[in-house]
Amino acid sequence: MKIAVIGATGLLGHHVSRAVRDAGHELVVVHRSASRIERLEYLEPECRSAELLDHPALSRALEGLDGAIFCAGQYPRRPRRWQEEVASALDQTNHFYAACLSAQVPRILYVGASIALPRHPEGLPGHEGLFYEGMPRWRNPYLLCKWALDEQAREQARNGLPVVIGIPGMTLGEFDIGPSTGRLITAIGDGTMRYYVPGRRNLIDAADAGRGLLLALEKGRVGERYLLTGQNIEVGELTARIAAKLGVPAPQPMPLALAKGIAALGRLRYRLTGREPQLNDTTIAVMAGGQFLDGSKAREELGFEARIPLDVTLDRAIGWFRENGYL
Repeated sequence: MKIAVIGATGLLGHHVSRAVRDAGHELVVVHRSASRIERLEYLEPECRSAELLDHPALSRALEGLDGAIFCAGQYPRRPRRWQEEVASALDQTNHFYAACLSAQVPRILYVGASIALPRHPEGLPGHEGLFYEGMPRWRNPYLLCKWALDEQAREQARNGLPVVIGIPGMTLGEFDIGPSTGRLITAIGDGTMRYYVPGRRNLIDAADAGRGLLLALEKGRVGERYLLTGQNIEVGELTARIAAKLGVPAPQPMPLALAKGIAALGRLRYRLTGREPQLNDTTIAVMAGGQFLDGSKAREELGFEARIPLDVTLDRAIGWFRENGYL
């Protein structure tokens, strides 16, 4: 198969690209002109330059493919109104889906986030059959972006576009240039994260996530979600393990209400001074907005099961951050 990855320079996109090559497929990297694609040269991809909002260029970049994997999801960083974040996220993916339709891409994978699922009403691990009844009440930009994009992907599938939804758990690993979720490690390491908001997460190694997302593209049923899961873990235990490996004090728990209050003050200061807050809405959502996850559907339908233990994942990620000057 000839498979395009959009967002290949990010954490998930990089590992999906590696999985595509490891499986013997032809790799096409669709990238912005400003992207640092030299990091991917060792994978020997075919590189096609196109901006997401440039419909003619993006349509040409997606021609002649057997599949496309969209890893360039919205990750709000600066304080903005949730309406702006959602509108921007939907605009980008609308252009992607329109280009896929124009290029007649036969298989499309949207990479979603587990926060798009409401919590299981009985406190059990979340599964693919959980849906919000209307808009989520928590007006968190990250949550609302991921919810809206999930709704959009399923609507595209209902309208006839061959879209499958792959949802990895919280992902850590090498090549997290931003960093994105790896900020959890670097912030504990440099002492800026002294507190955490209690919550439940499912953590998966980025290499396992990349392999699972490729399987979802290859084998997933159109319109279906697939949760790609690793280990269920409390945020307190996760941050303590990271701190122990880094040799620094473990962060202490902070109530969600207090964290929201601090984030609100950070937004106000950002509007007045332009200084980005250390604790923002996305960070709060990543810690407190999750739940344990059930990966049985992906195991049964895709044959996917995570292989890399949590401690190996943490050691690999910490080692990569150290080697690249983040720690």
